[in-house]
Amino acid sequence: MANRPQYDDGLELAPYQSSGVNDDGGKEIYRNPGMQAQDDYGGMAVNEYGGMAVNEYQAGRGTPRSTVFSDDASGKAAFHAGGQIYEEDIRSRLRRDLKTRQISMIALGGALGTGLLINTGPYLAESGPVSMLIGYAMVGVLCYAVMSGMGEMAAWLPIASGFTGFANRFVDPALGFALGWNYWFKYIITTPNNIIASTLVIKYWFNKEGYDGPWSSPALYVAILLIMIIFINYFGVGIFGEFEFWLSSAKVLIMLGLIIFTLVLAIKGRTDQPGGFQYWVNPGAFAPYLAKGSWGKFLGFWNVLSSAVFSFLGAELVGVTVGEAQNPRKAVPKAVKMTFFRIVFFYIVLIFLLGLTVPYDSPQLLSANNISDKTVSAEASPFVVAAMLAGVKAIPDIINICLLVFTFSAANSDLYIATRTLYSISVEGNAPRIFSRTNDRGVPIYALSASSSFCLLAFISVDLGSFKTFQYFASLVTIFGILTWISILTSHIFFVRARKMQQIQDTQLAYISPFGIRGSMVALVFACTILFFNGFTCFSRDPSTGERFRWRTFIVNYIGVVIFAAMVAGYKIFMRTKIWGSADADLFTGKKKIDEDENEFLASEKKKEESTKKSVALRVYRCTLGNFF
Repeated sequence: MANRPQYDDGLELAPYQSSGVNDDGGKEIYRNPGMQAQDDYGGMAVNEYGGMAVNEYQAGRGTPRSTVFSDDASGKAAFHAGGQIYEEDIRSRLRRDLKTRQISMIALGGALGTGLLINTGPYLAESGPVSMLIGYAMVGVLCYAVMSGMGEMAAWLPIASGFTGFANRFVDPALGFALGWNYWFKYIITTPNNIIASTLVIKYWFNKEGYDGPWSSPALYVAILLIMIIFINYFGVGIFGEFEFWLSSAKVLIMLGLIIFTLVLAIKGRTDQPGGFQYWVNPGAFAPYLAKGSWGKFLGFWNVLSSAVFSFLGAELVGVTVGEAQNPRKAVPKAVKMTFFRIVFFYIVLIFLLGLTVPYDSPQLLSANNISDKTVSAEASPFVVAAMLAGVKAIPDIINICLLVFTFSAANSDLYIATRTLYSISVEGNAPRIFSRTNDRGVPIYALSASSSFCLLAFISVDLGSFKTFQYFASLVTIFGILTWISILTSHIFFVRARKMQQIQDTQLAYISPFGIRGSMVALVFACTILFFNGFTCFSRDPSTGERFRWRTFIVNYIGVVIFAAMVAGYKIFMRTKIWGSADADLFTGKKKIDEDENEFLASEKKKEESTKKSVALRVYRCTLGNFF
């Protein structure tokens, strides 16, 4: 065989000499007898999987345009002009600099935000402590099912395009297109939103001291925070990962502190306050919502589900990091496995204790909820209400510091997600290719620039009244979060079917979802049900205006679904895509290069371990606090 032209680093340029053209006009890969793959699979050598019959993958099957997936870290859909094949480009490579500990903490930090510290207050008042506890527990299991399904796919094929690439390869390119753009749209809105939230947290101290000078200008702190998060994201994923590791570690310490604090209050921290389960008896465990009696209590429980979903959103961002993980087949399963433990420990335990320390009809709680509609500060937190009821005065300032950590970390990680999502869309061929270009640090600088430009919207916070308008717009796009979960679950169902059809055994996977395909199906039905009934309050009478149908709220709750469906349908009609069959789903493209990188990394790590001896303290740490950090 003639020598092939190569990149500077030795990667082969694929001439596709061994492929023919099928009846549909797509590339077809030929196999030699005995299902042993030739090394001309579109320029890549296909892995031999220990006697497993490698199923033929016919790129572009079922679609009239000429397409093929190239051998890079992510399959490229042929959206580019003329159906040209998009080869791996050394200018579009991410660097695998994220350590396992960093990914594990990023997964945790993504699920810990202001939703837990502030948004739990209104739902405690509207639904009651037990309704909130049951709702968060059920959605916690749903979140774990989503993470497990994504973990199974990512451990098999940790491609740079993450779950948008999975949807593109396993389900339908139209789903990958809609998922990518909607996910990016969500995060270019939430990034400036969290910057605004950070400035309002800072403004709390100025308001407390009565200072209204030039140093209290929100625009000043918007500029400072924006410069900080752009610099952190610009200097490489290793720097970002280390920052997020310590920020997420601070979040864990905050959560542990709140658990200890509420536990002390729950066991009668003050003699003049009731302890134990007294608040579950009076005023009660379930609060009626929009109706009286049992039906009102059921509506109160159902009201919690959407809040719980949005509180857990962000845990899936580990799927965005897989293309930059040093050892993704270890890091991703570890992050997924720890998710359930952390959900139970931080969310369920903390919400349980909150329900024991604050009655749902407390006037202070209602006052805090009114504040949460106008700004973000410690005054809006139900944990501050718990401290006020117990007579603890120092808590508001401490909670405000915690909120600043949470909002800054959220803004930092949101910009990272927006950047990598736009990169993934470009890698898949659904955005201009320039957004997949990376610098020598492996940072998609043009995607970072485009995503950062939307952060300038945060400067509208100089007018406090605009915050309410911006929050209204932000709530419009958060529906894309549950649509992301639905897409991940759908991708996992298609993936399991495809790997069984293509004879990939369970023993060949680094991680398997404990729920299996049936669990993902049940979770998918549950997620769709939450999505469908998300706007049930729109049909109730508004007590302030007397409206029977709240059309504005209805639009906010469902416009995201319409946009998502329109993008899927529009792409399918324009590009004439079809849903991939189990035999056609691409489970192998790019896997060889990933396997080689993994083996090289493991070999280097083994040499390091042989040269260093683990101390007893390190082993003890990994068995105890290491589970949190």
